[in-house]
Parts: sequence; C-alpha cells; structure tokens
Amino acid sequence: MYSYDNRVVITLDAGGTNLVFGAMQANKFIVDPITLPSHAEDLDKCLATMVEGFRQVIDKLETKPVAISFAFPGPADYPNGIIGGYLPNFPSFREGVALGPFLEAKFGIPVFINNDGDLFAYGEALGGALPEVNARLEELGCPKKYKNLIGYTFGTGLGIGVVVNGRLNRGDNSCVETFCLKHKKMPDIIVEDGAAIRAVKRVYGELTGNPDHGLEPKDICDIADGKRDGDREAARKAFAEMGEIAGDAMATAVTLIDGLIVIGGGVTGARRWIMPTLFEELRSKIHTISGDELNRVQMKVYDLDNDEEFREFAKGSQRPLKVYGTDRYVAYDPQKRIGVMISKLGASKAISVGAYAFALSQLDSRQ
Repeated sequence: MYSYDNRVVITLDAGGTNLVFGAMQANKFIVDPITLPSHAEDLDKCLATMVEGFRQVIDKLETKPVAISFAFPGPADYPNGIIGGYLPNFPSFREGVALGPFLEAKFGIPVFINNDGDLFAYGEALGGALPEVNARLEELGCPKKYKNLIGYTFGTGLGIGVVVNGRLNRGDNSCVETFCLKHKKMPDIIVEDGAAIRAVKRVYGELTGNPDHGLEPKDICDIADGKRDGDREAARKAFAEMGEIAGDAMATAVTLIDGLIVIGGGVTGARRWIMPTLFEELRSKIHTISGDELNRVQMKVYDLDNDEEFREFAKGSQRPLKVYGTDRYVAYDPQKRIGVMISKLGASKAISVGAYAFALSQLDSRQ
C-alpha cells in the first residue's frame, strides 16, 4: 500500500539490551542501522539514548521525517504513547512514562507506539501475507478476497495482532492478547508457557530427564533434524507439543475473527516439527453434550505454504445456483475456509513495515 510512498518515517527496534534506530521510505530502510545500549534500568540514560539515536538518524536523512513509529514492550496505553506496568526488559518504565509525548516535544513530529505483535500483523496485512494471498487467488481465477488477518509471533512469548478489514484492532485498553488463554494440557497455566521458547526448552528437558540441558531451540531443532547429537525423539516431541498448544489457542482466536493466520518469529525455523500438530489441532473435532460432532474451527483450514492445498483453497466448492422462479444462475460457494502460512517477510521486517504503514495511515486519516 505504501511501497511507492516517498515519506520518511523514523523507526526503533527496542530491546532490553540494545536500541536499534533506522528510517524507512517506501517500505524500505534507507539508512544503516544505529545501535546504542538501552540502559533499560536507568530512565534518564534510556531516554537520553533514545533522543541521541533519533537525532543521529535525522542527521543522516536528506528528507525531513514525517513521524516516528516503533514497537515497544507493554503493558502500555499505546494510543496515548504511555508505557507503564510490569516490563521485565525495561524496569525503569514500570511506574509509567509518557514516552510518546516526550519524543513529540523533543522532535516536533508525531510519534506512534504500538505492540510488536500488532505491528507484525499490520505489516503482514498491508505489505505481506494478505496481499500475497489475494494476488495468488486472483491469478487462479478465484473471486474470493480476504480482508482479515491474525498475526502470531513465536519467540520469547506468544505475540498476537489482529487486523480487521484493513484496520488494526488496538482494543479499548491496548490489551488484545492471547498469551493468557488456558494451556490445553494444564488449564490453570497460561498458554504462553506451552507455546514459546521456554516451552520447547522445558519439554525437551522433561523428556530427557535433564532440565538443565542449556540448549536453545535452534540446538534442539538441529537434534530433531539429526544434525546434532541428542535425543531426536524428545526434540521432535518438544516442538510437536508447542504446535499442539499453539494450535489450540489459534483455534479460539480464529473462530472469533474469521480470517487468515500468519506466523512469524525465530522458532518458525522448526516449522516442519511444529506445523503438523498445529494443523491437527485446528482441524480437530468438538462435541455437543447430545453427542453431535462438529469441527473445532467451523471454517476448513488450509496450509497455504503447500501448493496443492493452496490450489484447493482457491478452488473451494463453487457451483452455479439457480435463482428461484427465474432462468438466472448465480455463483455459489458454500465452503467457508481460511488458511495458515509462515511469514515470508520475517517478523522483524514485518514489524518495521507495520510501523511505517501505521504512521502514514494515521497521518492520512488526520488529513
């Protein structure tokens, strides 16, 4: 949507260790990234570092930026640019910091702050998965167009963002989340404990009887692939359980949203061990007390990274339907369907594209 827009937006990748500053134009970075230490435990140093980083980026630009837009960990009141609450990576922000207004006062341009899951979904909806799927459907002669998307990030946590009809759902309390849904196998535990990096490490440790193994998901994936010594079966089961638990949470969300699902984040490198159980969960059955069997997700769920399944997804069940009392026919496709795919942009790029697009969409709406 903004691939040919000449406006420049300054961006920030905010981590507890480092702050990485950049600038985007037409959905592309136009300066080399500037990395500075976060000083996350010291508010004065952290804010001074942010100002310094943004100034260094502005000094490199030939065009005046129209906005600053970036993701920052929550809890937060994102529409008002206020960060506050229990932030493990930014302890100095816990009492509440009006970060957006502070930066607007320093630089004299609008500042937009969002959750990274929200910006991931928004980037995929405007410049990634959603336009890609709709373009492929058109190429295959399918009239169906998708407007809704749920973005999930697999990593340190289980992030989510929801875009409905091209608009990011920020909620009334900046609290659109699924990390706190119930864990399928442990109903009094949050689902994130079964669908994040720590889950893979924990389950592998439990299955091998070595909870202090010290391995990261990349190491465990290498074991599952047979590229590294270790318990291959336990490694595969660790990722399979993550897929099952994540799939259960996704089934709840997609039932309410009814749109495509796109998944990003570093753990997707183990997709071949995660996705089979994830799809198995999305395609599972549920029952009524009287014994009737229903699909857990009422729409048929397709793997959009599988070419054969994508063709079936595009085909659907379209047939001619005669209009009662006339000789006219209309096209009728009774198959309700959605699809799941892995991000082609990657989480980091999608978040940046989302930050850029969000800033420009907000500026355009004000005009």
